Amino acid sequence: MSGETVSGETVSGETVRGETSRALVLERFGSLPRLIERPLPPPQPGHTVVRMLAAQVGHLDLNIVDGRFGILPDLPVVPGTNGSGIVLSSDTHPEGSLVRVNGKGVGLRRDGCWAEHAVVPDAAVKAVPEGTDPALACGFFSPAGTAWAAVHSVAAVRPGERVLVTGAAGAVGALTVQVAARAGAEVIGVVGRPAKLDHVPAPTKPVLAAELSPETVGGQVDVLIDTVGGSVLRDALDLVRPRGRAVLVGYTAGREFAVDLADFLLADVALLPVNLMTRGREVAADAERLLAELSAGELTLPIERHSPDRLAEAVTRLRTGEAMGKVVLDLS
Repeated sequence: MSGETVSGETVSGETVRGETSRALVLERFGSLPRLIERPLPPPQPGHTVVRMLAAQVGHLDLNIVDGRFGILPDLPVVPGTNGSGIVLSSDTHPEGSLVRVNGKGVGLRRDGCWAEHAVVPDAAVKAVPEGTDPALACGFFSPAGTAWAAVHSVAAVRPGERVLVTGAAGAVGALTVQVAARAGAEVIGVVGRPAKLDHVPAPTKPVLAAELSPETVGGQVDVLIDTVGGSVLRDALDLVRPRGRAVLVGYTAGREFAVDLADFLLADVALLPVNLMTRGREVAADAERLLAELSAGELTLPIERHSPDRLAEAVTRLRTGEAMGKVVLDLS
């Protein structure tokens, strides 16, 4: 790795002998990570040292913190599956460049991005255009990639179709309604709280989940893109026309829903899951294009920013559904 090393710490850039770094460390599943000062993590061959500027707090991260995901790390561990920052040293990536970090087990099988410094596999580091807001850089890929996959790859939305999107004020939902509208669809956006009605991007028609009915949405829809699951998914499914498509993206409102098989077969609606882990490469170029449009203000992605010592507040807002869009830790 570039940069001279002393006692396992690089003296290139801002990392020097004896310097410490703050990190949120998870010591027990089911409890929140604790903010601590620790020695800088030493560099490793085939890895890049990144001074993190922003890190996403997502539902996947909370599932890991809760111990409720299919893959769990050994403890103690630094959570955070997505982040962005400046390269301090690397054999692969230019020092001083702005990058995003995700994949290759980061925050899942190894220490993640909820820290001021991270040492991550070179392959988990991707360049982003200079000048990109770090909070946007760390949070755009999942909603952008998911929105594009849901609308185009999975639902294959056609001009003139009617598309119902749940969670339309959230990060994925807000981008999905914009991508669907660009595809020529008539879009209805569903939110769970009255306070979120004004946060559904235009030209989408906003509707409260508690008021979902053929009357409020103007009849049946061709496509449902559900980002929340639970009872909202159950109610929204009733509005999809026979031989319509229901694209399943998330489960923040509940991981399970029950269907009467006889009614479901009569309804004749296709249930189509979106798994970004298997579609990441497929939609990468499209997501990067959406990042450019987000940076230019042609598309919008709501972002909440919290300091690391306010993690509990950030988590509460995400868990309760009060958060508007992406929740990001400001590590700068």
